[in-house]
Amino acid sequence: MPTRASTTDDAVATPQGFAALDLDPRVLAELVALGYEEPTPIQQAAIPPLLAGRDVLAQAATGTGKTAAFAIPLLHHLRPDAAPRERTSALVLVPTRELAMQVAEAIYRYGKSLGASAVPIYGGAPMEGQISSLKRGADVVIATPGRALDHLRRKTLHVASVRTVVLDEADEMLDMGFADDLEAILSQTPADKQVALFSATLAPRLQAIARSHLRDPLVVTIDAAPVKPGKAAQVRQVAYMVQRAHKMAALGRILDVEQPASAIVFCRTRTEVDALTETLNGRGYHAEALHGGLSQDQRDRVMKRFRAHASELLIATDVAARGLDVSHLSHVVNFDVPAAAEAYVHRIGRTGRAGRTGVAITLAEPREHRMLRNIERVTGQPIEVASVPTVADLRARRLELVTGALREAILAGELDRWRTVVNALADEFDLVDIAAAAIKQVAAADGGEQDQTEIPAVATPRDRPRRTFEERAAHPRARHASADAGAPTSASSRHGAESGAVPSEGRRVTYPEGKPPRAVKKPRTAPSYAVAKLYVGAGRKANVRPGDLVGAIANELGVDSDAIGQIQIWDRHSIVEVPETMVDEIVAALSTTRIKGKRVLVRRDRGE
Repeated sequence: MPTRASTTDDAVATPQGFAALDLDPRVLAELVALGYEEPTPIQQAAIPPLLAGRDVLAQAATGTGKTAAFAIPLLHHLRPDAAPRERTSALVLVPTRELAMQVAEAIYRYGKSLGASAVPIYGGAPMEGQISSLKRGADVVIATPGRALDHLRRKTLHVASVRTVVLDEADEMLDMGFADDLEAILSQTPADKQVALFSATLAPRLQAIARSHLRDPLVVTIDAAPVKPGKAAQVRQVAYMVQRAHKMAALGRILDVEQPASAIVFCRTRTEVDALTETLNGRGYHAEALHGGLSQDQRDRVMKRFRAHASELLIATDVAARGLDVSHLSHVVNFDVPAAAEAYVHRIGRTGRAGRTGVAITLAEPREHRMLRNIERVTGQPIEVASVPTVADLRARRLELVTGALREAILAGELDRWRTVVNALADEFDLVDIAAAAIKQVAAADGGEQDQTEIPAVATPRDRPRRTFEERAAHPRARHASADAGAPTSASSRHGAESGAVPSEGRRVTYPEGKPPRAVKKPRTAPSYAVAKLYVGAGRKANVRPGDLVGAIANELGVDSDAIGQIQIWDRHSIVEVPETMVDEIVAALSTTRIKGKRVLVRRDRGE
């Protein structure tokens, strides 16, 4: 029976901190240099048994310090004097490319004085460069499952000397369809290895893997800390409905009205991050980009400036912002509605801390209205739906800011040097006119004459009057659908394709490639958002697996795997259900990405 250790986020660490964990002095010195003082609850619970060589099954949410919890023991047990082929002593499996890079950077920083080498290998990158890095020798290999399996088959990744295997974000890897890959990889590693499994949830599938590959593991559960009275987050949540074409302009308008002291703006892709950063800097803001394409030194400089208030806006992807602890955030902005309610909660939890008031802003397209309602149901908190501020609203806000600034200047005094100007003009003009002209000049210098274009208002579903049954039936599309009622719907056609059923009119179903598709992934629950079908020009004959498709989408756009619906793999193509709001971005991203080592055609499915 596994041993269980349970703690909470408010557990008190030992007074000696990391020094009490009996770490390699060089690793301890690096932690001190990086400013680490006390281990987090997950680190306090997981590091000692991992140092002792015991298997660990840990349940803890993202952002609790899991990377250091397994990276520090890995470094403690390194054998840097081993021959290159026998050198790899640890294999870390992660779900996405971004996380692989993040873990590799963390291991490099913690093990800098050891001369430790960490090599990330992931899909979407050239194999040749990764093969060269592996040949030079790697103490720790951090890999996505699909790419790790590719290297094992090519015999370019050698795991005979691996003493520790870490499964990070294990539940996410299973959701992305990597279960078979994980089994195949683990079966090729030494039987006496140490295994550490970290996951936000312990679903039955994970427990089955734990029973097969972990030996008498210590089960560590990090419970959420109870909210202390008077310390609950006070977050005003508001969503602005806007068409996609006007999103960037709308965000600039909203920020002009809100005037955040410091804010994080979350985007889905690094391309979106860079474009938005450039746009906001053009509007006079000091914005910094943070995504997986930056080196660790660049990230550190960005965060140093943001914490020092040298920049007021941080434009980031979810993965790049993971684990950031910024205490002074006044606003959190979702440039897109997160596909999962959990991601929304995690984002907005970064503001309104320690009893302070925060603001969570979401830009939503009309078709994403149901996603907002789903978030409300999950969180139990209302989200105010508002229209983007008008030009008149912006002018009123700017005058309000100018008025406030003038009031503060009057109260501060020290106006003697300006009185001579007023006295000189007072003989010729009325004092009120002089003051009004001065305010006009200040407002113009602050951009008062800019941004004169109205952003089209969008009606939300709750604003639109409900039509009666007779009105809906009289709609042209409804009549067209009635005329075609004899044809099977897409759902019934899919059911017939999977079961070999014969349509009621007696015609047997035929398939374009001779045999039915294999439905390889189905969503756990019905999506609460509009779904589009994606055509991918590779299938069974190219050895395409569900993990290849889910992994490619997740890696390129940081899409939550729960947002990907049913996948059907045919002989020469595949069909993937994705959120309608993201289909164009996914097509653009996958068109420049290799799947199974090849560029393939990716487009909206035409239902042929």
